[in-house]
Amino acid sequence: MRIDVYVPIVLSLLLPAVAPQVGRRVSPALAARVLTVAAVLTAAASTWALLLLSATLIDRAPSVAAEASEEGRALPEPVPETIAVVAVAALGVIAFRLFHAVRAQLATRRVLLRLCEGHPPDSELIVAASSTPHAFAIPGTPGRILVTAAMLGALEPAERRVLLAHERAHLTHRHSALSIAVTLAAAANPLLVPVRTTVTFLLERWADEVAAGSVGDRRTTARALARAALISQRARTGCALHFSEHAVTRRIAALQTAPPPDLWPIGAAVLALGALPALGAVDATGDLLRLLAETLPDW
Repeated sequence: MRIDVYVPIVLSLLLPAVAPQVGRRVSPALAARVLTVAAVLTAAASTWALLLLSATLIDRAPSVAAEASEEGRALPEPVPETIAVVAVAALGVIAFRLFHAVRAQLATRRVLLRLCEGHPPDSELIVAASSTPHAFAIPGTPGRILVTAAMLGALEPAERRVLLAHERAHLTHRHSALSIAVTLAAAANPLLVPVRTTVTFLLERWADEVAAGSVGDRRTTARALARAALISQRARTGCALHFSEHAVTRRIAALQTAPPPDLWPIGAAVLALGALPALGAVDATGDLLRLLAETLPDW
């Protein structure tokens, strides 16, 4: 256990290192899926590793120490006590981060559903009478697209089709589920925050590619994206350019080239990178169970 238990935590450093390269070389649909799955596996394995480290404190329990002393048994020390205490503190931080991440997701969900109130339940498109240009995909059954009148009025007819196709792609391919999964993974393991950033960008790129295929024109898609970004920026008076939220300039540049291919070997390698921490956690679990059997003979 002394080595295996640290494997999931150490391997957590590799996925963020390769995520940007995967995002650039592999199609957005494949890259977003495999990176999300790998992030969830890595976060689960690293959290479990911290639980295993925390569990080694069981031999510090007064009842266990007293029983071992009476029987003349020496208690094993699989990891230093300081590391186990640090693991307990880390688990507390993880619980705090997960709580806030879930609360933020629920709050956003409530706001979006509130915006749909008063509209027919079977209407996919909701046009809000607002002077602020916005467009949202609201997941649900059925999913809905909320667009403000200011956004629709600023776009040409072909660009409106791009906008609706983009938001519809978010709903059709359940991008919200991938976004929530990678957000919770990053909350459980802060080392995965760069992976969350990459997946967020890839989900937008994925929707861009679907929209381009739907309208049959990548240049029109790029123009619609640029116009929507510009009019959204103009609504933020007194602010500097703020395209970083969805990396609009990179998305426009990507639409001016051929779409990246589905490189399944790279996708499989990313999944393997996510499975390795899980395997390390499994090995460490077996080691801990054997140690517990030695520490607590009646266990």
